Amino acid sequence: MKVKTVLIKRSTIVSALLVGAVIAFSSASTVRADPITPELQAKVDKAKKKLGEWASSAVAVAAAKESNAKGGIAGMTNAKWDELNENDPIVKGMQNSAAGKQCKKWEDEAAGVNKVTIFDEKGNLVASSTKTLLYNAANRPAIAGALKGNVWQAPDVKPDPSTQKKSVNISAPIKDGGKVIGLINAAVDAQQ
Repeated sequence: MKVKTVLIKRSTIVSALLVGAVIAFSSASTVRADPITPELQAKVDKAKKKLGEWASSAVAVAAAKESNAKGGIAGMTNAKWDELNENDPIVKGMQNSAAGKQCKKWEDEAAGVNKVTIFDEKGNLVASSTKTLLYNAANRPAIAGALKGNVWQAPDVKPDPSTQKKSVNISAPIKDGGKVIGLINAAVDAQQ
């Protein structure tokens, strides 16, 4: 009987610790969202128009097609991507490819845009102006929305996961012959 009591107490303690950890993590990971002002929405609308133009560019279409044909980077996972530093050759390859250089050029030319990325049809990163938080972001609303064939916009202002700048994330599908083959994502800076 004593053994059973000890086991119940230990499992109760472990359960309580796990619940406490989940609550602490949930509270710490809650990100404050701000509303989009009419002035910011005008800026976002302008950026969405640009994003649609970029998504139909030859460089974006070619980059998405190439990644789709290869199936992304063999063996790459979000955990492996997270371990790579900004100077890793794989990360630099995403930025120094023709599509990566074009992403940086678009970012530099578009006032108030602080990140531009291209993803393939499975949500794998193809090219970027900066190191992204995730290699595969298929489950993120910004990616999933555009992969359905729609221009997508976040409903509020939050820190961008990659740059930590307060932004409104937007995405547009990359299409080839009407078929969605990838997407282009950008973050519109809310503080400029």
